[in-house]
Amino acid sequence: MQALLNAMLQDSSIREMAGQFKKKQGQAFVYGLAGTQKHSAFAACYLQNTAVIITSGSQELSGWREDLQCLLPGTEIAELPVLDMAEFNAAAKGLHRLARRMEVLGRLLKGDRLVVLATVEAAMQKGISPDAYRELSLVLEPGMAFGREKLLQQLVKLGYERSDQVEMAGDFSVRGGIVDVFPLNSPHPCRIEFFDDEIDSIRSFHIVTQLSVEKLDIVEILPFGGVAEKQRKSCFTDFLPADGTVIIDEPLKSREESIKLLKENPDIRSRMFNWEELNQQAEGRNVILLALMLHNLHNAALDRIISVKVNGVTSYQKQMDMVVSDAQDWLSAGNGMLITLGDMIKSASLKELFGRHRLAAVETNSEEQVKPGRINLVQGALLNGFELPGAGLVLVTEKDIFGRQKKRLSRVSSEERISSFREINVGDYVVHTQHGIGKYMGVETVEIEGIRRDYLRIQYGGDDKLFVPTDQVGMLQKYIGSEGEIPRLHRMGSTAWAKAKAKAKSAVENIAQDLIRLYAQRKKTQGFSFGPDTVWQNEFEDAFPFEETPDQLAAINDIKRDMERQQPMDRLLCGDVGFGKTEVAIRAAFKAVMGGKQVAVLVPTTVLAQQHYQTFEERFRNFGPSVDVINRFRSAKEQKAILEKTREGRVDILIGTHALLNQKKVQFKDLGLLIVDEEQRFGVKQKEKIKSLAVGIDVLTLSATPIPRTLHMSLAGARDMSIISSPPQERFPVQTYVVENSNSIIRNAIHRELKRGGQVYFVYNRVETIEQMKLKLEEIVPDAVIQIAHGQMPEAQLERVMVEFYEGKYDILLATSIIESGLDIANANTIIVYDADRFGLAQLYQMRGRVGRSNHLAYAYLLYQQNKVLSEVAEKRLQAIKEFAELGAGFKIAMRDLEIRGAGDLLGAQQHGHIASVGFEMYCRLLDEAMQQIKTGKPVEIIPEPLIEIPVEAYLDGGYIGDAMHKIEIYQKIAAVRDNDQLEAVFGELTDRFGEPPMQVLNLLDVAKVRNYARQIGIEKIVQTPMFLEIYFRDTPNIRPEGMLAVSQELKSALKVLKERNLMRIALRALARKRVLDFVLDIVEKLAA
Repeated sequence: MQALLNAMLQDSSIREMAGQFKKKQGQAFVYGLAGTQKHSAFAACYLQNTAVIITSGSQELSGWREDLQCLLPGTEIAELPVLDMAEFNAAAKGLHRLARRMEVLGRLLKGDRLVVLATVEAAMQKGISPDAYRELSLVLEPGMAFGREKLLQQLVKLGYERSDQVEMAGDFSVRGGIVDVFPLNSPHPCRIEFFDDEIDSIRSFHIVTQLSVEKLDIVEILPFGGVAEKQRKSCFTDFLPADGTVIIDEPLKSREESIKLLKENPDIRSRMFNWEELNQQAEGRNVILLALMLHNLHNAALDRIISVKVNGVTSYQKQMDMVVSDAQDWLSAGNGMLITLGDMIKSASLKELFGRHRLAAVETNSEEQVKPGRINLVQGALLNGFELPGAGLVLVTEKDIFGRQKKRLSRVSSEERISSFREINVGDYVVHTQHGIGKYMGVETVEIEGIRRDYLRIQYGGDDKLFVPTDQVGMLQKYIGSEGEIPRLHRMGSTAWAKAKAKAKSAVENIAQDLIRLYAQRKKTQGFSFGPDTVWQNEFEDAFPFEETPDQLAAINDIKRDMERQQPMDRLLCGDVGFGKTEVAIRAAFKAVMGGKQVAVLVPTTVLAQQHYQTFEERFRNFGPSVDVINRFRSAKEQKAILEKTREGRVDILIGTHALLNQKKVQFKDLGLLIVDEEQRFGVKQKEKIKSLAVGIDVLTLSATPIPRTLHMSLAGARDMSIISSPPQERFPVQTYVVENSNSIIRNAIHRELKRGGQVYFVYNRVETIEQMKLKLEEIVPDAVIQIAHGQMPEAQLERVMVEFYEGKYDILLATSIIESGLDIANANTIIVYDADRFGLAQLYQMRGRVGRSNHLAYAYLLYQQNKVLSEVAEKRLQAIKEFAELGAGFKIAMRDLEIRGAGDLLGAQQHGHIASVGFEMYCRLLDEAMQQIKTGKPVEIIPEPLIEIPVEAYLDGGYIGDAMHKIEIYQKIAAVRDNDQLEAVFGELTDRFGEPPMQVLNLLDVAKVRNYARQIGIEKIVQTPMFLEIYFRDTPNIRPEGMLAVSQELKSALKVLKERNLMRIALRALARKRVLDFVLDIVEKLAA
C-alpha cells in the first residue's frame, strides 16, 4: 500500500501531520479524520519508530488492527492486553494475558520497532516500572555461572509455583540437577540442566510427553505477576523509547470510557490511573490526538491544531452506474483513483465495466505510483474509502462497491422483537434480578466434571464475578438509566441492591394505582365492535400497487382484530419513516367507514395534513368514502362548510392539525376511529385533549421514533404495540455523512444529485438569514433553481412552493425544519442539514427519513461549522444517527434517546431516580407486579423456572456459532420458548442460518423441551445424583392419573414416590442403555400426556 501512502503525503495537512511525528515531544490535535482515513493518515506519517495508539474500546482497536495490517505489511502490530482485575492477584492462574502484556512491555524496553494498540482500559492499568522489570526478569544462557539454589529462589521471587511436574505457565519443578520451568512469555516449557554451579544446557520440551524438543541458546523468564501491589505504580508508556510517539484516538470518547470504568467499579481505583493522570504520564513525549470533530479537550496544552479536509466515499450497494458516474467525475477533475480488492477475481469484471465507459483501469501492485486520470486496481483489504482533495486522490474499497451481504429477514413475534431491540452487547450494563447491576463480559464455555457448558459472564463490583447458565438468560435485562449516568456496579451479597429495589417498589405502587384507573376506564368503556371484512375491503386492499411486507400484514391483522372487539382499541404502530405506516392506517380508516363510522386523522403540521389529504384522496378515489382536510390552506368560508358537512356526517374522513381537537368547533356525527400521526410532535396539553376526544373510540397512533414515555407505556403493557421493521423491497439505507461545513462538499453533494435528475432538500433553520443562505447557494451552484420554504410565509404561498417542488419545478428546496413532518417526494434523494449539531436526535432522524423513499440510493449530509467546538451531547447525537444508518432503526433511535435523555416517570418526573437505581426494565417489571397485586388483592407469586441438572453437554458450540452476539441472541430465543411449536421454529431458524446443528445444540433444544413439559406439569427441578434421578414437584402439580400410571408401569420397582417431599425418585438402573436426557424426556412426555 506504499503507493497510497506516498500519494497521501501530497496533501499539505497530511505533510504537516508527518512533521509532528518527527518531534521528540509536543502535543498536536489532528481532526477531520475517521475510520480508514485516520488509519491511512497515520500509516503515511509513520516513520518506522515505536508508536502506541490508545483507543476508546476494543471495536475501534480491531478497526485499527485490520487496516494497519494491510497498510503496513512489514511492521509488527502488537496488542497490549487488558488484565482482568481478579488476575492482579498472584494466586490467579491461566495468566495468558499477563504473559502477553509482559512480553509487549519487554519488547518496548528492548527498543523493538513496533506499533502497539491499547484500549484506554489497558492503558490505565498500573504496572511495574522499567527498572523493576529489568531487575525481575531473568536471562539465562548455557555456560553461565548461576547456581541452582539461586535460580529456585529467583523463580519464587518472580511468582512461579513449585509443582511435581510442569503442566502450565507459571510452574517449575526440580529433579536433582535438572530444573523444569514454564516461562510466562514462552509457548513451551524449558529444561535447565546444571553441572555444579554452571548451566550446562537449556532445552525446550513437550508439555504432554515431557520429552526434550530442541536446544536453546538463551531463555528469558519474565515475572509471573508475583509483584507486590505497592510496586505497581508505572504506566506502560514509561517503557517507550525516547523517540516513541503516543497517539490518542478520539480523546473525548476515551476520556468518557475511562470515567465510566472508574465510576462503575470504585474498588479498582488504586490499581488504575484516571484520565488526567494518564495524560500526565504521557507528558514530555510526542503526543498526537486524533478526532473526527474539533471538541474541547480537558486540560490539554496544545502546540498545534491541524485540520484535514477529507470526504467519505458512498457505499454503492452494487449500484454500478453510480460507481461509473462518480469515477468519471473524479477522473475528469484530474484525480488519481485507487480501488482495493480483497482478491483480484473481481478485477476483470470491473475493468470490463470501466472499459465500456471508456475509462482506463489497470491492475497495479501496491508499490506502483498512483497516476492521475486512470483507475488503479490493487489487492488489499481496507474497510472504507475516502476522497482526499488536497492530494488529488480517491480511494474506493471493495466493501464500498459491493456492500455487505443483506441481512435475512426472519419472522419473530412482537414480544421477541421488542426484546431484540434491547440487544445486549459485550460491555453493556445488565440487571440481574437477584444480584443487581453488573457488566456483561461475554459468553464463556466452561468445563465442569467433564461436561462443557456455556455461561454468561457478569462482572460485579470489586473482583466479584457471576457465571449465569445460558438457560437463565431471562434473569438478565439491559440496564437503561439516564444520560451520562454511569451505574455503580453492585457487590454480590451486599444489601445495596435489595434496598434500591425496595425503594423503587414502593414508588411504583402509586403509579400502578393511576395506571389501573386508566385501564379500568378503558376496559369499562364500551366501544363499537366493527364487523368482519367486507368484499369492498378486500377489493380496496387489492388495489394497493405494492407488495406488503410481512410486518405490514401482521400490523393490519392486529388492528382489524382490535377493531372487531367490543373494547376500544389503543394501539401504537412503530415503523420507520417510509415503511408503509400510512397504508396500514388507510386500511383501518376504510374498515371504519365501511362500518358506518367517521374517521379523524390528526397530524402535527399543515403541510403534512395537505399531503395526507392527497394520499387518502388518491387511494379512496374509486371507492366512495369522502375525504376532506381542515387546515390553514382552506379559507374561513371553506372551513365552515367542511365543519357543517362533518356534523351532518357527509364527510367520512377528516384530516387536520390540532384545530381538530377543538370540540366546540369540530363536531362529528358518529366518530369511530382516531388516527394520530407523528405522535412525538404533540405536546402534553394536546395529548390531554386527544385523551378526552378518544373516550370510547378506537385510537391508532403512528410514530417512527416514539418518545420515551410512549415507549414505556407500550413496554409496560399499558397499550398495544405493532412494529414494522422490515423495509419494502429494493430499499437502501440512507448514506449518512457527518462532516464540517465546506462549499466543496455542498457543491459536490448537489451536483451528484442533479446529475441523476434528482432534487435536494437543504435544511437551514433560521428564517431571518435564510435569504442570505439562498444567495450563498446560488454562488456555489449557479445552475440550480432554488426556492425557499418556511413556517412564517403566508399559507397559500407555502403550499404553492411545496406543490411546485413536488412537481419538480425547483432543484433545491431551501427550508427550515418544517420539512421534518413531511412531504414524500420520491425524486428528492439528498438532504443537507446545516448546523446539524443544533437538532435533537429524533428530529435528525425524521429529516433523514425524507429521502431514500424510492429505490434510489439516498444521501444525508449533516454539516457543522468549521473549527466549531461541539458539545458532548451534540457529538453523541451525531454519532448515534451515523451508527443507526440501517433501515428500521427508528425504534433503536428511540431506545438510544431513552438512554441519552433518561427514562423519567411514565406519568411524571419524580420517578427518575428510581429508574436510574434499578434500570428501566426492572422498573417496568416492578410496575407490572404492583398492578397485578392491586387487581387480584394478593401478592404476586413469581414461579421460578424449572431447574434441570443432568450431566449432558448442551451448549452452542463455538465452531457452529462463532459470533458472541449471535450466540446470546439464540440463547435468548431458546430461553423465551414456551411450547414445542416455537422450539421447532427455532430449530428451523438454526438450520437455515448456521447449518445442521451438532449434538451439543440438539441436546440444548431437548433440554428446552424438557423444561417446557416441566413447566406444564409443575416440576420444580430434575436432578441426577450418583444413584438416582430425582424429580421434585411444586405443591400443586398438574399431572393426569393416566400419565402417572404409564410411568409407574414402565419403571415398576425402580420408581419410588415420596409424597411428603413432593419427590419422585428413579433408580438409575432403569436407564438401561438410554442416554439420561432421552430417558428424562421420555418420562416428562408421559407425565404430560
